[in-house]
Amino acid sequence: MGTPQFAVPSLRSLAARFHVVGVVTRPDKPAGRGRSLRPPPVRETAEELGLPCIQPAQVSRPESLKALRGWDPEVIVVAAFGEILNREVLGVPPLGCLNVHASLLPRWRGASPIQSAILHGDTETGITLMRMDEGLDSGPIVARARTPIGQAETAGELEARLAQLGAELLVETLPPYSSGDVIPRPQPETGVTSAPRLRKDSGRLDFVLPAEQLQRQVRAYEPWPTSFFEWREKRIVVRRASAAAGAVSRAGRVVAHEGRPAVMTGEGWLVLDRVQPAGANSMSGEDFLRGARDFLGADLTAVSPSPSDA
Repeated sequence: MGTPQFAVPSLRSLAARFHVVGVVTRPDKPAGRGRSLRPPPVRETAEELGLPCIQPAQVSRPESLKALRGWDPEVIVVAAFGEILNREVLGVPPLGCLNVHASLLPRWRGASPIQSAILHGDTETGITLMRMDEGLDSGPIVARARTPIGQAETAGELEARLAQLGAELLVETLPPYSSGDVIPRPQPETGVTSAPRLRKDSGRLDFVLPAEQLQRQVRAYEPWPTSFFEWREKRIVVRRASAAAGAVSRAGRVVAHEGRPAVMTGEGWLVLDRVQPAGANSMSGEDFLRGARDFLGADLTAVSPSPSDA
């Protein structure tokens, strides 16, 4: 069971090493300017591999449960599926449901573990294989693998690495787990943190915060939901940013730093290394400043939220 690109390496690795009896993914969703239905990456991969695939609106519905039971799986692997599984689904396979979770549980239980780890300045993260229970990422741990977080690494870059790490850990762990040589152990009761679901407007930059924190936000929310501010009633997405020391006279005031635009923050300057104005392609901060000289001196804290974000 899985939906986005994160789940694809696990599916490919499973199909190469084991007998995959079926794939469950979420329904197609509208995408693009035409809002035409687009299949999730897991469905596309399942079709490429010639695997049977279902896309139920809810996997707990009777027809979906019937399909699962008909496949008679020994174990169900879940990777970023996007739906909480109830007791009936969890009880279908004799060896339970194993979740490929992108954090070192119990840290960052929830929907945004990768973004949360970067946003809060973690230097390390990893993959946890967890036998699922009815709680939110609270089941016993089967295996873990650790990896450092790069100082400039974005959520998108880290997700790609973790997806591969999860696939490798999965195929290494399944044989000893299936034979009973790996016993799940309860998660520690201490160190639990939550990673809430992100919204499209979660990335509005608050320049009262320190530049270091805002720089982590830019990394954490790239490529989605992105970090942004508004200038002249247009959204400017910040794709890359860095923190620099600098005097602050007013948080939100735009100055120049080595040819790039920078914004004074609650502590230091946030240098805009790469931006994407609404309706335009991504560009360097230098190129943006060359085309918008009057951006220097702007007060970005004076901009009110747009109606869609209020």
